[in-house]
Amino acid sequence: MSAWDEDAARHILARSLFGYNKQDIEFALSHTLDDFVDNFLLADQPEPPQPADWVNYPTNENNTERTRELIHWWYNLMITQGYSLREKMVLFWHNHYVSEVSKVGLPQRMYWQNKLFRDNAMGNLVDLTKAVTIDPAMLIYLDGIRNRKGAPNENYARELMELFTLGIGNYTEQDIQEAARALTGWRVDGLTSFFDSSRFDNGSKTILGQTGNFIYHDVVDIIFTQPAAATFFSRELYSEFMHVAIDEPSIETMAQILRENNYELKPVLSTLLKSVMFHTNEVRGAKIKSPVELLLGVMRQFNVATPDYAYIRTVAAQTKQELFSPPNVSGWDGDKIWINTTTLPARNIYTDAVINGKKPGGGDLTFQLDLVEYARTFPSAEDAVQLIADISKIFLQYPLSDNRKEYLLNTLLDGAEVYDWSTSDPQAENRLKMFFKALMRLSEYQLS
Repeated sequence: MSAWDEDAARHILARSLFGYNKQDIEFALSHTLDDFVDNFLLADQPEPPQPADWVNYPTNENNTERTRELIHWWYNLMITQGYSLREKMVLFWHNHYVSEVSKVGLPQRMYWQNKLFRDNAMGNLVDLTKAVTIDPAMLIYLDGIRNRKGAPNENYARELMELFTLGIGNYTEQDIQEAARALTGWRVDGLTSFFDSSRFDNGSKTILGQTGNFIYHDVVDIIFTQPAAATFFSRELYSEFMHVAIDEPSIETMAQILRENNYELKPVLSTLLKSVMFHTNEVRGAKIKSPVELLLGVMRQFNVATPDYAYIRTVAAQTKQELFSPPNVSGWDGDKIWINTTTLPARNIYTDAVINGKKPGGGDLTFQLDLVEYARTFPSAEDAVQLIADISKIFLQYPLSDNRKEYLLNTLLDGAEVYDWSTSDPQAENRLKMFFKALMRLSEYQLS
């Protein structure tokens, strides 16, 4: 990379966290890039407290309320996680090894799957895949509990190879059928899975060229002997954290790192976040924010202490990213799918509501911003031109054109002369409201 400077810090924070503020930039720059990536973003984190005691009991009651509580709990973790990539990786795995609460049945099972992703967020890919394979939520979602000797169900075996590890073209129909036989015998009792040998196909199977009386972890081990597995995961990580336009030499480099480190994730993530490619101007500001990134990112940008999670969840549904309810087994496609004639207005209404402190249908949010006090946290608070430049660095990744800067300045001044700008002016609060609404309605604000 060219330099570990403010632009580089903003970029790595935008891609690693759910929003950042100027204190976060200062913190990142108080460390070297190596130190910040390896000892903060990729550092192990303590396990967070459970959302409630009900996650430990498989009672089928209050599921709607419990799902709501689980989502709010995860929102809070995303905002308050500190300088860690962990929750971004948990969301990445939620959208990779997909399950939906509507089929899984109990939100408790989604909590334990979410914990599984958190425990293994930046750990070993092989271990994570083995654990997912016998995870109760996954066994229900992809019909593993219906997979038994004499009547194999191929649903999980097919998605395991197609969507989760290898990709189309790197296995045969016969491999799926044989893998399904090796995955027989698993059932779910409440919140736990268990092996029932009477339902297991105890015969010999041939999977990806290897023959034996394989069981579930053998299937995963065999899959990860395939060179395509490292390439597949490298593409997924590159697309998520770098750019949707894949650079094949970078993919091969990442895949080689995965293989050389026995599929440990931290070495490849460290290389990615420090790479020259990651910090190029072509990558900075080139990713469309997911709804969750946008909705929660605003909270962190303004240091909101009591986010209105109920309203955030409502807008998340409007903008098509309801946690624990991805659209199908492929998950959310992301990128340009996030923006359309319905979701973009919903995003704009949300950011307006944050500034107004009121929901569009009426009713106060759980917090009210003091924009004058917020502006005064910047040394440039009384200099309109510089204040716009400084605030834009917190809210935007994509550089503003001169026309955009002039538009924002005119919006802030609202007809006054630039030398008349003062945060002590009685109109300052209203002018700041108009400015922030205009800023967050820019197309640049949709980019990370």
